[in-house]
Formats: sequence, C-alpha cells, structure tokens
Amino acid sequence: MSETAHPPSLTPPLVNYLPPQEPYLSVLYADEHIALVDKPTGLLSVPGKDPDHWDCLEYRAQQQLGDARIVHRLDMDTSGIMVLAMNADSHRNLGRQFEKRKTQKSYVARVWGHLAEEAGNVDLPLICDWPNRPKQMVCFERGKPAKTDWQLLSRDATSSLVRLIPHTGRSHQLRVHMLSLGHVILGDRFYATGEALASADRLMLHAERLGLIHPARGEWMDFESPCPFA
Repeated sequence: MSETAHPPSLTPPLVNYLPPQEPYLSVLYADEHIALVDKPTGLLSVPGKDPDHWDCLEYRAQQQLGDARIVHRLDMDTSGIMVLAMNADSHRNLGRQFEKRKTQKSYVARVWGHLAEEAGNVDLPLICDWPNRPKQMVCFERGKPAKTDWQLLSRDATSSLVRLIPHTGRSHQLRVHMLSLGHVILGDRFYATGEALASADRLMLHAERLGLIHPARGEWMDFESPCPFA
C-alpha cells in the first residue's frame, strides 16, 4: 500500500476550551519589529472556528503589545517559542524566511519506549487523513515531502527524550514521524493510545529554539525556551 492509514479517529472534539491564564503572556523579547513569546500548552495560536475559542496567543499579544501579527503557528497542545511581527514589513520579511526555510527550529519531545539508535532521520511524505482530520498520514503517492532529524537526549524506564529538527513544516509532522518509528509522543491525544496517552497530562512536545534573521537589522538572532518536561 502507498498510504499508511490510521484507524477511525476517536479523538473528541475540542468542547471545553480552558486555556491557561497564568502567565497571560510570556514575552521573551520585543522591539518595534518583532516579538518572541513562549506559548503554553493548551492555548490556541489563532482563534478557533467556534466563537467560544476566541482566546489565543494572537489575541493576547495584540492586547499587550499592540499590532502583533501571527507569522507561523504551533498546535494548541504544543508549547514553546513563536515569533510575531509588529508591522507589515516585518510580517512580509518573516513570512519569506519561513517559506524559504531560512529559519532554524528545534523541538524537544518525550516519546514512548526506547530508541535503539542515538540519532537518525525520517523522510516520509505526509497528507491529511481526511476521514480522521486533523490527523495526518504517510502517503508516497500524494503526500508532500517532510523530513525530520532526531537525536536521543536521555532515557528513563519507559520513555526517551529526543531533540527533533524539522526541515519542513508539515502539519503534525513531528507527531507522525515519531509514530512511524514506533515511538509516539507521550500525551498525544491524536495518535497515542493506552499507556503512552495516559502517562502524561499534556502533549510532551516543546518548541525549544528558534533562529531567524531580524527583519530590520539583518542580524541573526537565536531564542530559546527551556523545556518544561525535560
């Protein structure tokens, strides 16, 4: 088969959206061109389709920082660094950096089981699993290219801590790529089951580092957010 399918989704819809309130907005860096913020797990990046899901990182940044504009997104369950543009020129510049893959990103994840190797990579094309959306799946015929490097950081009795470096930005890329290795991310309500789901009260995925070119000054800048579950 050319596609790696998943069984019908049992993931419940997002009904009781209760985003964390403290801290309301964690700002790592801000100037007149960009703002770097640390998104908590459980907070949407942008408003949801349901009118009750209006509270999000974009709204909070606009309330506290002014004309803050979303450039990229993290899944609601993922925590970590995001950059926002503070004006139209910066928004265009940063958008091009993400499009041309000029930025550098790394994540930390805790996955179920013990990885046999110290490092490796996953190069598997991904496509939306439409009957079970927003899930994604591997599809060699119609999927878009997706590549992730991984490095083992540590192990405990039942899990492994890994650093993940995506070279593409597909939806759920890190989740599905680790699943393809047989090591689902702990607490993943979309892809984990049994002990791997029950062993964590959140998705154990955190955007720890973001490197980019400052849109006005042209200098390279690196930002980091310590992993809360490492």
